[in-house]
Amino acid sequence: MHKRRLGMTDIEITPIGLGTWQLSEGVGFNKHFWPGLSQNVVDGIVKAAVDGGINWFDTAEIYGNGCSERDLSAALVKAGVGIRDVVIADKWWPALRTARSIGATIEARLKYLSPFPIGLYQVHNPSSLSSIAAQMNAMADLVEAGKIRAVGVSNFSAKMMRKAHDVLARRGIPLASNQIRYNLLARHPETNGVIATAKELGIKIICYSPLEFGLLTGKFHRRPDLLRSRPLARRRILAKRIDSSRPIIDVLEDIAGARGATVSQVALSWLVSYNGDAVVAIPGASRPEHAAESAGAMKIELTVEEMNRIDEVSRAN
Repeated sequence: MHKRRLGMTDIEITPIGLGTWQLSEGVGFNKHFWPGLSQNVVDGIVKAAVDGGINWFDTAEIYGNGCSERDLSAALVKAGVGIRDVVIADKWWPALRTARSIGATIEARLKYLSPFPIGLYQVHNPSSLSSIAAQMNAMADLVEAGKIRAVGVSNFSAKMMRKAHDVLARRGIPLASNQIRYNLLARHPETNGVIATAKELGIKIICYSPLEFGLLTGKFHRRPDLLRSRPLARRRILAKRIDSSRPIIDVLEDIAGARGATVSQVALSWLVSYNGDAVVAIPGASRPEHAAESAGAMKIELTVEEMNRIDEVSRAN
């Protein structure tokens, strides 16, 4: 798969990036989803992603209050990656904060990520105490100051996304992306106007949880006992949908077997192909082989018949 433009910006990214929530070192609420990872493991994950052709990484302030950013940067340096070779997407945490916090906290983000610059800076969710207009203007200020290259949002509705787009447009800056939960088990963005609006406005959709916390790898269907070793919050999410998602896994396994691929690779390939080039995905990884496997999804080009077959069973779920 060829690289894709990040919205209407001049930034080019691979269809698959690497999400780094798992790099939060188990700090705070993150421990309920992911165990802490050693820097050696993080180094292996990042190197596997880079070696597999992935050129961008998504992190966030809330992922350990700097832990993910710092560990990601260290791993990229160790892998010998140049600052112009990759794109870093970061996210500002808006809860109980005003837009003034965007400018006040950017230096901390840049410090943790140093020497890598922020390519895309996103509002993590629509929970700020300030208006969307105030947030977008604060983001535009950072673009004009050369502190970030592009502006994105996350978990914004179609109406919110359009508002953010219009405010930035008045500053001559495109809204590059909206990061949302979207996968074969969560297809609501297709019906709530988010994907349609993004296509209309030239905004890239970034999918987080593209494998639904690992459920779309099929491993928990093959070995339900693995659930016992997962952190509580993640275990509950997975357990609820094991049985109902089995028809999807059966189809993915059939296609994967015929192609010599894995279930997760087929699921990711469908996700970044079904809507043309409008959608990209950021699967996470807790081991290097996970990152290598996700990168390998970019080598798979599903046929129209295969995509329609997956689509049909997914819609029936």
